[in-house]
Amino acid sequence: MSTDFLHLFREQVRRKPDAAALGMIGARPLTFAELDDRITAVAERLWHSGFRPGDRMLFSIRPCVDAVVLIFGTMAAGGTIVFVDPGVGPELFARRIELVQPAWAATESLLYLLSGPLRRIGRTLGLSLPDFGRLPVRHIHSGPRLPGTPPASIPLRRLLDDAAVAAHSSAAVADPDSEALIVFTSGTTAAPKAVVHTRGSLGAGLAAMAGRSRLGPGRHLHTEQLMMGLPALLTGAQWSMPRYPRFGTHIDPLAFARSLDGATDAFFTPADLAVVLTAIESGRRNAPAGLREISLGGAPVTTALLRRARRALPECEFLAIYGMTEILPVAVTSGSAKLEFSGAGDPLGEPVHGVTAKIAEDGELILSGPNLCQGYLGEPPLPEIRTGDIARFDGGTLVLMGRKKDMMLRGKTNIYPGLYEPAINAVAGVRQAIMVGIPDEIGDERIVLAVVADPGSGDLAARLRRELPALIDISALPDDIVVVDEIPVGGRTSKPDRAALRTLLEKRLS
Repeated sequence: MSTDFLHLFREQVRRKPDAAALGMIGARPLTFAELDDRITAVAERLWHSGFRPGDRMLFSIRPCVDAVVLIFGTMAAGGTIVFVDPGVGPELFARRIELVQPAWAATESLLYLLSGPLRRIGRTLGLSLPDFGRLPVRHIHSGPRLPGTPPASIPLRRLLDDAAVAAHSSAAVADPDSEALIVFTSGTTAAPKAVVHTRGSLGAGLAAMAGRSRLGPGRHLHTEQLMMGLPALLTGAQWSMPRYPRFGTHIDPLAFARSLDGATDAFFTPADLAVVLTAIESGRRNAPAGLREISLGGAPVTTALLRRARRALPECEFLAIYGMTEILPVAVTSGSAKLEFSGAGDPLGEPVHGVTAKIAEDGELILSGPNLCQGYLGEPPLPEIRTGDIARFDGGTLVLMGRKKDMMLRGKTNIYPGLYEPAINAVAGVRQAIMVGIPDEIGDERIVLAVVADPGSGDLAARLRRELPALIDISALPDDIVVVDEIPVGGRTSKPDRAALRTLLEKRLS
């Protein structure tokens, strides 16, 4: 049976209660003891406010110390955090709410304002938000009580109050097999898909990640990524977080790099690291001083990127993390090992402790282990997961050879064209529609939609740009829409030849 992740965290509280644990950049960090006290207080106040084990809480607060404390406190109270992107559009958001059936919602008060009284202004900012204030749940708001915030909403600062609270027994909510985290993956309004992690699978994943880095007492990790920051705490390292711009949902990588002074460790996506490397190479930005290890994940880590990184940051080691929402991490390897590898394919490293990797007859990688999610919400449990990746073993090293599925990867989002093409093909004027990814030098992909138009359909590309946000997941919207005369086909069944189409589009867009 997997160990509950809160138990692992509290082992560090017992070892070094006065060591720095968590803080925002530029502010005094909470010690491990102070963080634990706040988590316990939030759990107790949630209980006294009517929260019960098994309750699900929608979570729409950008990463910060208060958000982490509320996440921990909710799970300590036996609840489930449901990460939900408010920018997916009202229709998909509504279907996700219908699937999850939450009892609570934790929301930034700015979202109440921009989805209610200032909805028109929200749209001018490119936000198509659901009306958070009308959700039939108990509300918790972060920030000042702005117009549109439900009158009965509980201020997050009240849950975080330092005043003592009467304790209740929470022993019944420490079951490692109980729900802890729900994360939505790519999906359509017709079939949203939600990954369910238990307290045990989450703990196993965090412990496995902690065991593959150099993090530990005396180290200082800077990141806004929960699945990197929490493992740091489990090792006894300090975790600091950058500040988001007031209306932003993404931290500028150059601003992030400027805040790294004092940190020994950091996490980047390959795309964000490439931006920072370009600035260092051009002399516009000095290399961050003191960094000893950078973890990379969310997209393939190419050798071209690693060579640039080693030239710009020669004192730094690099880790490449391979995983997926359903099971994270799967394998971790060093940048040095990737650069020294001379065989075919992309070396991922040895599977982390507990993960069992096997190769099917067709070459597909199949995974299982204690950090595998319970399954997808509303579906039977998953004993193992087929990744859609083609892989092989080189000794004990797992080597990625390609993809079995037509999955594309942009930023940190896996995009499966088969989920979206049927909806696009149903649009009036579309004769045929195929999505492909065109990779760049850092392993990211530009999503291109190729469409064959019916005669007389007018400016179909412009119309699709207007209509697609209401039809498919916002995170899967194409970067380019190209009207073509026909889609290349191949094989005896004349299936769409995605490789030939990709070559055709690369020429068109170059």
